Amino acid sequence: MGWLFLKVLLAGVSFLGCLYPLVDFCFSGETRGQKPNFVIILADDMGWGDLGANWAETKDTVNLDKMAAEGMRFVDFHAAASTCSPSRASLLTGRLGLRHGVTHNFAVTSVGGLPLNETTLAEVLKQAGYVTAMIGKWHLGHHGSYHPNFRGFDYYFGIPYSHDMGCTDTPGYNLPPCPACPPGDRSSRNLERACYTDVALPLYENLNIVEQPVNLSGLARKYAEKATQFIQHASASGRPFLLYVGLAHMHVPLSRTQLSADPRSQRPYGAGLREMDSLVGQIKDKVDRIAKENTFLWFTGDNGPWAQKCELAGSVGPFTGSWQSHQGGSPAKQTTWEGGHRVPALAYWPGRIPVNVTSTALLSVLDIFPTVVALAGASLPQGRHFDGLDASKVLFGGSQTGHRVLFHPNSGAAGEYGELQTVRLEHYKAFYITGGAKACDGSTGPEQHHEPPLIFNLENDVAEGVPLERGSAEYQRVLPKVREVLADVLRDIADDNISRADYTQDPSVIPCCNPYQVACRCHATEQTDFSTSRNIWK
Repeated sequence: MGWLFLKVLLAGVSFLGCLYPLVDFCFSGETRGQKPNFVIILADDMGWGDLGANWAETKDTVNLDKMAAEGMRFVDFHAAASTCSPSRASLLTGRLGLRHGVTHNFAVTSVGGLPLNETTLAEVLKQAGYVTAMIGKWHLGHHGSYHPNFRGFDYYFGIPYSHDMGCTDTPGYNLPPCPACPPGDRSSRNLERACYTDVALPLYENLNIVEQPVNLSGLARKYAEKATQFIQHASASGRPFLLYVGLAHMHVPLSRTQLSADPRSQRPYGAGLREMDSLVGQIKDKVDRIAKENTFLWFTGDNGPWAQKCELAGSVGPFTGSWQSHQGGSPAKQTTWEGGHRVPALAYWPGRIPVNVTSTALLSVLDIFPTVVALAGASLPQGRHFDGLDASKVLFGGSQTGHRVLFHPNSGAAGEYGELQTVRLEHYKAFYITGGAKACDGSTGPEQHHEPPLIFNLENDVAEGVPLERGSAEYQRVLPKVREVLADVLRDIADDNISRADYTQDPSVIPCCNPYQVACRCHATEQTDFSTSRNIWK
């Protein structure tokens, strides 16, 4: 793999006229003018009910609740898919999986990633003069040109995929519990599924693996340090910036953070929420000190909670998907029930976004791309169609009008990956296919096809418990509209410039800093920071 690394490294040397990777951020001193900065924070597997501002039972999100009081909270905001890679691809492209090609997750052995002919938000903003950074979970390809440094991000620090996709020396809380990485030169085989023992979890800084296995207990601190350092240096450069933070929270394994003395908050999930909340608070505090009036901070989630993980999973709040739960299985992550894709969302921009406002507008992670592009004064890429909308009027103008229609792609629980068989039309939701993901009790709801579809009125039934009677006047009025909008989007996708993701797998592309060590092991004796471009290795 050495030739590939050299090829990738040389390809980046010309970026910004600086030696790449850009560890020391040699930014040019362009004038920012009035262009705003953007900080996008994406939580992993966080439930709608995990935000205290949404759900009174939650007491672990003090900083996020404060942000909600100082900004805008969205209560009808949705992930673009109900699993990791497709949702992240849609955030960075403004397009559904059937267009950008990413319909399910990439693996440790994945050769490909987000198709290279798709244009990312970071690439658009770089063209508009922004300096860009990505910190945290990427999960859109790590091999060759799929690495974040070649998808528009000047700086990258994080884990290239989900942080349960590799062993660590001190495993976090997980179901099933996973063993530590094998020590010394002894290989280890574990019969428990969902546990990785053959390769350690890598931590990257740009193109270099700086720690393998990563220390999960120190990861939140490192992410906070790198994020605040980037904000400091980017702001000092005089250029506008984009910072995209893909948190490791609230995905398992939950790091073994210190539990609260409060007996009501002893569960590991609550401790993880508090750690995540603190990290977000540190980033927001840095923004407030450095660039408060000119920075738009957007917080949301990539999908709903992973119910299979029992007490290590989050809360869906009132969106219990009770029709499905009565059939068996979980109506959360990987499903198209509300608990799978309705996520917490906050927008914060002092002086621009009104304070302590709750928006009922129907919005989506898909909207981040066109909204940020518009606010940056940039142009959408040509030759492709977009599924997101510019939400500026909702953010600034007091409008409650978002999408009339949203499509929720199949994400693993039922149907073909990426297919559009669940339709949101105003306050109605139609299912042409239903199914449950694996639940805490081990059950998996059966895949069921519905023609004509099940239709729920979410205005009266947020729990999705009782579908409309097919013979009712309400059902008969809504059904032709559902069929029309579904036919329209399928025609639009057929006429679009669509991409195909490469899901080929090859063990040789597994990130490994030292192939001569069992599970791959290395660590830096000195942590790289923004004042130096050298790594000192042991």
